Amino acid sequence: MSRPRTVIVGAGFAGYRTAQTLSRLAKGRAEIILLNPTDYFLYLPLLPQVAAGVLEPRRVTVSLSGTLPHVKLVLGESDRIDLDARQVHYTGPEGEGGTLDYDRLVLAAGSVNKLLPIPGVAEHAHGFRGLPEALYLRDHVTRQVELAAATDDPEECASRCTFVVVGAGYTGTEVAAHGQLFTDAQVARRPMRTGMRPRWMLLDIADRVLPELDERLSRTADTVLRERGVDVRTGTSVKEATHDGVLLTDGGFVDTRTLVWCVGVRPDPLAESLGLPMERGRLLVDPYLQVPGRPEVFACGDAAAVPDLEKPGSYTPMTAQHAWRQGKVCAYNIAASFGDGERRAYRHKDMGFVVDLGGVKAAANPLGVNLSGVAAGAVTRGYHLAAMPGNRVRVAADWLLDAVLPRQAVQLGLVRSWSVPLDTASPELARVPGEPEQPGGEPGRNQPGGEPGRNQPG
Repeated sequence: MSRPRTVIVGAGFAGYRTAQTLSRLAKGRAEIILLNPTDYFLYLPLLPQVAAGVLEPRRVTVSLSGTLPHVKLVLGESDRIDLDARQVHYTGPEGEGGTLDYDRLVLAAGSVNKLLPIPGVAEHAHGFRGLPEALYLRDHVTRQVELAAATDDPEECASRCTFVVVGAGYTGTEVAAHGQLFTDAQVARRPMRTGMRPRWMLLDIADRVLPELDERLSRTADTVLRERGVDVRTGTSVKEATHDGVLLTDGGFVDTRTLVWCVGVRPDPLAESLGLPMERGRLLVDPYLQVPGRPEVFACGDAAAVPDLEKPGSYTPMTAQHAWRQGKVCAYNIAASFGDGERRAYRHKDMGFVVDLGGVKAAANPLGVNLSGVAAGAVTRGYHLAAMPGNRVRVAADWLLDAVLPRQAVQLGLVRSWSVPLDTASPELARVPGEPEQPGGEPGRNQPGGEPGRNQPG
């Protein structure tokens, strides 16, 4: 008798946790297939540290086959799901097509960069949802500082040393905080760069930084950013992006070669393609993470609109904290659907949030206790080490080295501007020459615009 097969689409926080937990519960009695474009799980909350040169890229990636030994990994991106035939159609990394039959399906495709109809943004900005975008940003920022140091034109120098981040949520706040430290370090103690003043701007239409969090965390982050020299502007956003800079909603114009787009995320378009009931782009599920009318289909993470039982009438927000915990509940409910155990409704109370502000600074409120400064920094890094499913020793070693040694600010040139367009359904993959053009992208053009952000757990 063949084993029942569960296909999990996506290996983000929700998909990875589902595969990990279900593998333990099944004990070899079920076949588990994980479909993902890459062979690693990306620990997204530490991505700003990759862009700032604190961590090496592989530190925030965890091998899927190495940590999920009883799960079959299939590399590819889902193109279409036939719910009636119970089949997932996908395209592999070399363009080959494939089909996976399933008894149970878990849609955990995650999210992509959120787009707004602002002229020039798609052409001159980059997101921050994947490793290629972080690597591009690190190279781009380093190149701008080096080009600024080489020019005799003070206006060009100032333009290249101005970095604009749009969106003061988790990602934008951390990118700006780490970015200011990164560029200051490139200028300090170098005689040829004396007088250069890197300037990071953080814009948000909201009236405060981290508008989705407690006001005390917001004040802590705002204070650290301003003391560090970040130009924080609330109630302000971008009206238009151009080759030479950005026009702000308050009428001002900022000369810059870097635009980092961190305004948030939207569910992966795959969810909407199913033709099932949706809630703002997210697939509607019941408290047991099942799709009504399709008991064999489960969804969790950013792609799913999960009822918030702690706040009746609302849905859980799109954070890694919820995705990670939903993945565990999803695995238990899949096992229960095969007759092993009882179903569980998803219920979760926030345990607090952490925001890494670079160096020894952070803002955190574990279990509702508000912390700042060194204490918050220690709690934040301790949280990340505990939450990571691998690479803990390597991450801790990089943190130690960063504390005692100067960072290596060099361009590797591995990711080009045109290979990480803002408008993409696959931010985890860098585009390669010869691929069809996607909406919003301009292959072949060396876009002067900048880069990007993330959705973080607490």
